[in-house]
Amino acid sequence: MGTLDFWFEFASTYSYPAAMRIGPLAESAGVTVRWRPFLLGPVFKAQQGWEDSPFNIYPAKGRYMWRDIERICAAQKLPFVKPAVFPQNTLVAARVALIALAQGWGEDFCRGIYSAEFGRGRDIGEAFAVADVINALGRNPDAVIEESRTQANKDALREQTEQALRLGIFGAPSFITADGELFWGNDRLEAALAWANGQG
Repeated sequence: MGTLDFWFEFASTYSYPAAMRIGPLAESAGVTVRWRPFLLGPVFKAQQGWEDSPFNIYPAKGRYMWRDIERICAAQKLPFVKPAVFPQNTLVAARVALIALAQGWGEDFCRGIYSAEFGRGRDIGEAFAVADVINALGRNPDAVIEESRTQANKDALREQTEQALRLGIFGAPSFITADGELFWGNDRLEAALAWANGQG
């Protein structure tokens, strides 16, 4: 069975449809997926010197992206609401994701965060929005968020973001196969899965 690392950022619009469809596609392809949250802000700053999303820096690209994601979500029958704030502060959600993934409920948490943010237009930069997702999964939001604030967990997210930089990741979603092949974008998910199981 092949493996695939799924590198995603909660602020990334295109990571939303990728996160919602990667599970069944990977199961069908016989590929094990490892979910790898990271922060795009430090990556953009280190690689391009950007202090904001390229979709805000380049308005024409931003207009195209919002229409494109509407089309993608409609085709996948995913609800979509453009967030009032973009990009959102995803630090709390990403830190919680590391804990949730280690404890075995992370994939549901990640899909819940994406659904809240892009499916219902909630601001996941607010701790209570993250807490609502945790609570819906039957976990104790106060305890989980408190654990996410430990220095060890903060360092783990920082290291994961630095690893993304070392791997040459420049955007999200990105997919890296066991042999180091990099695929970027929601529309490259099928190709990444095929490569991961030796059919690429």
